[in-house]
Amino acid sequence: MKVTIAAKLVSILVEAGVKRVHGVVGDSLNGIVDEIRRNSNIEWIHYRHEEAAAFAAGAEAQLTGKLAVCAGSCGPGNLHLINGLYDCHRSSAPVLAIAAHIPSSEIGTGYFQETHPELLFRECSHYCEMIFSLNQVPRVPHIAMQHAIGMRGVAVIGLSGDVAMEEIEDTPLPYFLADMPLVRPSDEGLDKLADSIYKADKITLLCGSGCAGAHGELIALAKKIHSPMVHALRGKEHVEYENPYDVGMTGLIGFASGYHAMEESDLLIMLGTDFPYKDWYPSKSAIIQVDIRPERLGRRCRIDLGLVGDVAQTIKALLPLIEQKRDSSFLERCIARYQKSRAILDADAMEKSGGTIIHPEYLTKVINEKVAQNAIFTVDVGTPTVWAARYLKMTEGRRLIGSFSHGSMANAMPQAIGAQLEFPERQVIALCGDGGFAMLMGEILTIRQYNLPVKIVVFNNSSLGFVAMEMKVAGLPPFGTDLDNPDFALMAEVMGIVGIRVETPEEVAPAIEKALAYNGPVVINALVNPTELSMPPKVELSQARGFGVYMLKQILNGEGGEVWQTLDSNFLNR
Repeated sequence: MKVTIAAKLVSILVEAGVKRVHGVVGDSLNGIVDEIRRNSNIEWIHYRHEEAAAFAAGAEAQLTGKLAVCAGSCGPGNLHLINGLYDCHRSSAPVLAIAAHIPSSEIGTGYFQETHPELLFRECSHYCEMIFSLNQVPRVPHIAMQHAIGMRGVAVIGLSGDVAMEEIEDTPLPYFLADMPLVRPSDEGLDKLADSIYKADKITLLCGSGCAGAHGELIALAKKIHSPMVHALRGKEHVEYENPYDVGMTGLIGFASGYHAMEESDLLIMLGTDFPYKDWYPSKSAIIQVDIRPERLGRRCRIDLGLVGDVAQTIKALLPLIEQKRDSSFLERCIARYQKSRAILDADAMEKSGGTIIHPEYLTKVINEKVAQNAIFTVDVGTPTVWAARYLKMTEGRRLIGSFSHGSMANAMPQAIGAQLEFPERQVIALCGDGGFAMLMGEILTIRQYNLPVKIVVFNNSSLGFVAMEMKVAGLPPFGTDLDNPDFALMAEVMGIVGIRVETPEEVAPAIEKALAYNGPVVINALVNPTELSMPPKVELSQARGFGVYMLKQILNGEGGEVWQTLDSNFLNR
């Protein structure tokens, strides 16, 4: 029996457990899209922009750990996928991208919409190949999926629309990789790790996204060696909850307690983290790194020992080799410092009676208190990520995703679409910056079209706030960061979506409650303090000097009102 390549490709996706394909239709995709229409076991999700489709697929893959798929038509269509695919790849999300191509007879002629997908996607994928012949199917799609799942990242296949309509024999499907191996370091490596732990008095664990599924093992290890546990941003959802050893996050948007727990250690053990900021690593500690990806060992900082292994399996094998530590004084000091840091941050999130300014810390705190214990949060890059990192409290059932490695704007809303499609019964909350929301604002129509009950909270400070703060720290007055926004709530209402405008602190809790109670999409336009500062856990002298220069320049330029508002809303009236 013969079938078209398009039909075979769709059947392969179904056999692999793919539930949907995210994308935008186009004539070069017609054969594939029509086969999806014919197949009741898979659906096509239509977006307004292919970048959003890639973000959504990435969210689905991150939340499930399973293969997700996006597609774009020839030329500009699949080119629009590329930023979202970069994010998927750097987030280790197993995503297959289908890049349709121009008619095969026109390749190499400079034809209308011609690009070279095999070159364009090379930097954001583990595998990127074109299908030029019917003899390549089903092998190439199978190899692509093996790469995406086995190597945890993006794989791309490109094919022309006419090639997709060629007929092939419907041969049996090849073996599909479903289970990953259990990997731990060698006995020799584990012995070295155990010996280093035996000799150290002050041990700190730095935990990243590679700690997913290892919560119990982490607690057991920390208990046995009396170790404080610091998490990187992508480790927060896997480490923070029900953890008496957690002392907060490190990095620019982290806690002072996390920074000091690392700096004052004599041994730092990095577990499943590729934390990229070298200035935040301890200056004198011995450092051991454990990661499933060998190429990551030692690429961020000097290490004394590098071990390849899954975090959970490594700890399981390590625990019998180490003795119970007796001295818990270092752990106790780190926990006391964390409690102090936490109290300071929590005080910043308290609203004074009669206040008129909505501080984003307070807004995030209320969201955290009102949403379900298994809610899914998607977070835009910039200040929403700062407030999420500091004020969203993870539980065993909650998830937190964002563009934490790629750092792209406009990720939160399309990622929320992917999350809500996969988990229709769970609360999905998108914490959006006003700049990020506006950048891919057309996807609010996708949410409306599928009536997805996503709750979008826009932190509207009429500014690219994080960029403005970076300019201030550099001693520069903000320029090119102002945003003249419409009323996003009113805009949503015109589109047929519930919109809620929030202008004062006392309106925050009722607005969140109303949004969560409504069975449908909601846009909350929250007018937050435009001059809010997100202070890092350690402040360099150059940063303080730069901020002082900025304030002096603004006063001399006649912008003293902005300086006063910054001081008043961040220090004098808190």
